[in-house]
Amino acid sequence: MTELSDSWELYSAIERLDLLQNSQPLWWPQHGTFEVVVGAILTQNTQWTRVTVSLTNLAQANALTLEALSSIDLEILMELIRPSGLIKAKAANIIKLCKAILDAFGSFEAFTHEVSRQWLLAQRGIGPETADSILCYACERQVMVVDSYTARLLRAFGYEFENYSALQEWCERGIREHCDESILQRTFANFHGMIVEYVKHNTNGKSVIIPPLFLGV
Repeated sequence: MTELSDSWELYSAIERLDLLQNSQPLWWPQHGTFEVVVGAILTQNTQWTRVTVSLTNLAQANALTLEALSSIDLEILMELIRPSGLIKAKAANIIKLCKAILDAFGSFEAFTHEVSRQWLLAQRGIGPETADSILCYACERQVMVVDSYTARLLRAFGYEFENYSALQEWCERGIREHCDESILQRTFANFHGMIVEYVKHNTNGKSVIIPPLFLGV
């Protein structure tokens, strides 16, 4: 079994594969905008290609703003996001979250500066992965998002983690030890993006293929 010294070794190796050459600077589309908040909820248990259709529907209906979604009719929102699945729960959660953001922060800009992870996790329908996606890509905080792709890649190297927090802590620790503070957020964002892109295109059945750089190829 190929061993990793830490997450920085993995990051450095997959970075050389240039997996994000056709992506936006921080991988997630429209990073730093309110659209990320909506996308982070819509992408739960579905493919991103379906989410993009829903986001396009919302934009065409002039509904892709914090204010519009806080007051939109539930049935209308359900139809607009239908491609993303689980429409009743997702629509209700989006409306409730938008109302909560306005009540607690007054604007999206204030939300990005003031929101905490604890506040996000207290909102209906937001778990650790969704909260961290919002913090990293919408609020541009120094947070590493981990997910099933991350767990699958590290499993190929023989790593098993008890929970989300343990996986995240391992991924963040190596990066923090080697990366300059000024580029930490960007590094976390792209690390997650590179892992997703690699696993999506290098899976054989249920197993992820270990990057050739680790096999001396």
